[in-house]
Amino acid sequence: MNQGYRYIDTVDTDGEGETLLAFYTSRYTHSSEGEWRGRIEAGRVLVDGERVTIDEKLVRGQRLTYEREAWKEPDAPRTFDVLYEDEQIIAVDKPSGLPVLPGGHHLENTLLSAVRERFGGRVPPSPLHRLGRGTSGIVLFARNEPALRSLSEAFQQRSITKIYRALVQGTGLPETFTVDDPIGPVPYPPTGELFAVAEDGKPSTSECTVLSADLDEDETLIDVRLITGRSHQIRIHTAAAGHPLVGDPLYAVGGGPKPLVDGTRPPLPGDTGYFLHARLLKFTHPTSSEKVTVESTPPRRLQPHY
Repeated sequence: MNQGYRYIDTVDTDGEGETLLAFYTSRYTHSSEGEWRGRIEAGRVLVDGERVTIDEKLVRGQRLTYEREAWKEPDAPRTFDVLYEDEQIIAVDKPSGLPVLPGGHHLENTLLSAVRERFGGRVPPSPLHRLGRGTSGIVLFARNEPALRSLSEAFQQRSITKIYRALVQGTGLPETFTVDDPIGPVPYPPTGELFAVAEDGKPSTSECTVLSADLDEDETLIDVRLITGRSHQIRIHTAAAGHPLVGDPLYAVGGGPKPLVDGTRPPLPGDTGYFLHARLLKFTHPTSSEKVTVESTPPRRLQPHY
């Protein structure tokens, strides 16, 4: 069991005038209206530190707190290898199945928690980017504020080279190809919305190179260089190109979510099963200005002629 968690919201202009129940049910659709009603009536949701009724009308600036009780988190692999370490940065090899940051049912079973347990110190290490829970490979952490600022800016300016290894469905792909479908949030009833190909989404570019193809298994191994870094970009772009990742439970050909099937659990963005590995990062060191290359060996399934 973990220690539970306190979630905090501040009422903005969009929430002003809503009832407390409507505020939570419209924004946090992972729980039903009945579940939120029960939490409010039990006093686990407070407005400015006070218990109120479900029909309380909210005012802009009010502080809302939801005290989530301790819960048993899903199992997740917490062991990792250190690929690079100095006084400024740490690069680690994240296993598939371990989320980088807290979210959903994961609070303490995260890479962030595991890295901070291993590397203490006055300033806890902070991740500079994320990988999906099912994605394995390199995650870079800053060990101090100057390194965090410098490398965060480098990520924003797209001056860091990021290359992934992926296994996609189908064969007959061109030797090299670029996918540039825009990515943005689209409606998705189980979570409210998720990222997918969207006409009004942000510009997104993935450069792909075919490494090998298996005609018997009808799958292709590729390297993908991310020019941009949108959420689930490789999963979305390979699907948009007509070749979703092998084992991806969520994204279908076209780059959107698979159709929901009545009576079955809907696939969620954090579900695993796909084959994707962050295998290379190249960047300029935040203090020495030297070029640094960090590499991670892909798992056997993502190696040519495994």
